Amino acid sequence: MNKILILDYGSQFTQLIARRVREAHVYCEIHPAARGTDLAFVRQFDPKGIVLSGGPNSVFDPGAPTADPQLLALGVPVLGICYGMQLVAHLSGGTVRPSREREYGRAEVMIREAAGGGLFQGFEPQSCITVWASHGDKIDQPPPQFHVTATSANAPVAAMQHDTRPIYGVLFHPEVAHTPRGGEILHNFLFAICGCTPDWTPGHFIEHEVDRIRTLVGPTQRAICGLSGGVDSAVAAALVHRAIGDRLSCIFVDHGLLRLHEREQVERAFRAHLGMDLRVVDAATRFLGELAGIDDPEEKRRRIGHTFIDVFEDAARHVPGRVGFLVQGTLYPDVIESASPRGGPSVTIKTHHNVGGLRPDLPWKLIEPLRELFKDEVRQVGRELGLPEEIVGRHPFPGPGLAIRVLGPVTEERLDLLRRVDAIYIEEIRTAGLYDQIWQAFAVLLPIRSVGVMGDGRTYDHVVALRAVTSRDGMTADWFPFPTDVLAKISNRIINEVRGVNRVVYDVSSKPPATIEWE
Repeated sequence: MNKILILDYGSQFTQLIARRVREAHVYCEIHPAARGTDLAFVRQFDPKGIVLSGGPNSVFDPGAPTADPQLLALGVPVLGICYGMQLVAHLSGGTVRPSREREYGRAEVMIREAAGGGLFQGFEPQSCITVWASHGDKIDQPPPQFHVTATSANAPVAAMQHDTRPIYGVLFHPEVAHTPRGGEILHNFLFAICGCTPDWTPGHFIEHEVDRIRTLVGPTQRAICGLSGGVDSAVAAALVHRAIGDRLSCIFVDHGLLRLHEREQVERAFRAHLGMDLRVVDAATRFLGELAGIDDPEEKRRRIGHTFIDVFEDAARHVPGRVGFLVQGTLYPDVIESASPRGGPSVTIKTHHNVGGLRPDLPWKLIEPLRELFKDEVRQVGRELGLPEEIVGRHPFPGPGLAIRVLGPVTEERLDLLRRVDAIYIEEIRTAGLYDQIWQAFAVLLPIRSVGVMGDGRTYDHVVALRAVTSRDGMTADWFPFPTDVLAKISNRIINEVRGVNRVVYDVSSKPPATIEWE
């Protein structure tokens, strides 16, 4: 299989590199920069090409992430982007130094060499292109056996390539939309230089994963899947079901943290469309007991993750045969956000209950068939598997459910209030015909009260926040610009119909700096 290895040196754009490669129908994976010092890993990965991403460091900083110089001698094509190019120059004997005049944002780059099947094949020599730059260091002269292929006003070496080896570098970011011809540069690397074939499609992915799962599970063992009702676990379940058939049992846990009527909707949809062994477990009392008095979001996620496994263990005892595997709908953003460019511990933004929230003594091996996919890719796979749009098109819903949308302690009273608010919100979004334009929409119960006036009387009631974002893969997101009349109607209905709420606010934060969920 064609595979591109992307080594992450900490750039905010690393995920965009992966997106661009996959959009070209070439499979790729992002790994921490430390993997670049492990040649055994690189050889085992067997990539058709290697991309070294940008990053916030300078190559001469103490402890800056690096790579084994022999990485450049493996014969595998290498493309260094920004910091990655500076690292290639540094490892190859070049000199990298701070630039007096930095380049941030749009810049003009002159193509000096466009022939010979390099990065700029198809570009006019001596022509200028607009690029997006983000660097404070520069290379004055290319290293020995390298030559300059592009320059800019502040960067005498804006791009370079080795005289005989397939090693290339650009000081700008071809992966971002602000580099209009960046896609052509990446296509030249993938196809003209690496010799990739554009064969990574949903159908190809399904075929590969079904074979892998059959081999992993073997002919006799069984698997259970924690079915949440969302698209991720549904697609994961459908994929595993295609591989091992009725040896998969799906367990839907009603943890008391669901949205209004969600249990009934899930049972109806999944029994009708998937035809799987679906077992529903009522564990609301158990989960709410574990969450009693807990207001720290990380502790909520940890307790929910551990209790999930306890519930699965209990349910698995009633599944015939030997259960050796647990299926989860873990996605690539869940994994990427916990990776470190240095290969060590990283800052945890939030623990996903299905990544860092699982109990360490897990009694089963994990099957995470979607672990390397972005959300939109998961939807494509779901449609290829024949899942109905009712399931595939659903907004994401977190595994911990409403527990992380009730800020502060979780109680049955606060959950019921939020359920009613959320139901009105989603109903009005659908009525306005906006549901499919929004990536995710939900309500949050804030841990504060505000003064209001109703019927000439003073109230001191709850405040709810509404959140709606647009996104492509969940890695970045922007708030959805509701028509003001829609927001007004939503707010009016919530305050009039949900006793205990007297104020509604709308969240206009993007990701980054905020996350999509509040906890």
